[in-house]
Amino acid sequence: MDVREFSFAINQPDFSAAIVLERILENALGLAPEMVDVGLGVYVWNDQVVKRLLVMLRQRGFMGRIVLGGPQVSYAGVGVERYYPEADVFVRGYGEEAMVALAATSERIQFMGVHWAGQTDSCLQAEAKLDRLASPFLEGVIEPSVRQRFIRWETQRGCPFRCSFCQHREAGSRLRRRDIPLARLEQEIDLFVRSGVDDIAVLDPLFNLGSHSLSVLGALRRLAYRGRLSLQCHFSTLDDEFLDACEGLDVRLEFGLQTIHEREARAVERSNQLKRVVEGIHKLHERDISFEVSVIFGLPEQTLESFRGTVDFCLRQRIPVVKAFPLMLLRGTPLERDRAKWGLVENDAPIPSVIRSRTFDEQAWNRMAAIAEALRQTEGNHPSCVRSLDERMAPTAGFAKGWSPSLQLP
Repeated sequence: MDVREFSFAINQPDFSAAIVLERILENALGLAPEMVDVGLGVYVWNDQVVKRLLVMLRQRGFMGRIVLGGPQVSYAGVGVERYYPEADVFVRGYGEEAMVALAATSERIQFMGVHWAGQTDSCLQAEAKLDRLASPFLEGVIEPSVRQRFIRWETQRGCPFRCSFCQHREAGSRLRRRDIPLARLEQEIDLFVRSGVDDIAVLDPLFNLGSHSLSVLGALRRLAYRGRLSLQCHFSTLDDEFLDACEGLDVRLEFGLQTIHEREARAVERSNQLKRVVEGIHKLHERDISFEVSVIFGLPEQTLESFRGTVDFCLRQRIPVVKAFPLMLLRGTPLERDRAKWGLVENDAPIPSVIRSRTFDEQAWNRMAAIAEALRQTEGNHPSCVRSLDERMAPTAGFAKGWSPSLQLP
């Protein structure tokens, strides 16, 4: 089985769907057209590109199977074909085992989570046994090297929270956390150290959940990893035991606060215990641990003043990096389904954002976007309060109108 992997940064100025098209066709030369499969991961940030690419593939005479997966497919309900009429097969959920099964045969196999266009759609999710999955690093699919010193890595999957704007959940249920075996993770860490990797972004939705995170941090220290480590965490589970485990490592902790207002938090099922948040921030300052906090503008029940209040809270807490992102209605999330309830209206940007609701208009949204840009420009040197931030917004006053979340992509 000949498998070739390609990835492209769609936020680069010279990117185009034509580049991807030519790479696919070049690699299909000399092969029987009907024996070539193309698999694509579809996310909110590349959805429009994928749609254009599929049309271009068929127009150029591509006769092989087109297989789609990723969040935009996993969280689509019945009728996913209407989004991607050129595709042949869709994989919902974890794709590792399903994709192997598909690649092994040209037959229309029946496999949980696999849906063939035109057949009855059961909307099932594919599963994967993490303790049996091969490591892409140890198997050489992804080769850490001096030239690739930054990697994305995972130690667990799943999230116990129910945020209505987030796709880290299975339809109608919480996504149960699953740990990757520590023995495999230790082998990967050893490889990273030997290969000179010095920057790891951990993909776990929430890293600091349970004893698994302590074991992973312990392994990183024991195997002498000296690079940077970015971890997504939650204030409610930030305790001294976890912070002790971070000692000796160059960690940057990332927290999603979203809002300090209970009314907005209830609307998106994302309540915060502000007392725990303040206590956590104090501990991080006390230990001199690098951290950042993200908030969202465009939430249901939000107003310009309430968003300013959330930003002011963060600035007065001396959070070194505050990032503000626009609300996006991700496919299949409860918030996307309930958009009419809150009067949420999106713009027509390549990555659509909510720009109006029952509680704010587009002018207010533009002011919130300007605040987000001012925060971006002052990262690491934020003013002490939102009024002081206002003074820095004059140079960016014309920016908000054309503000694009795609600029925030890694």
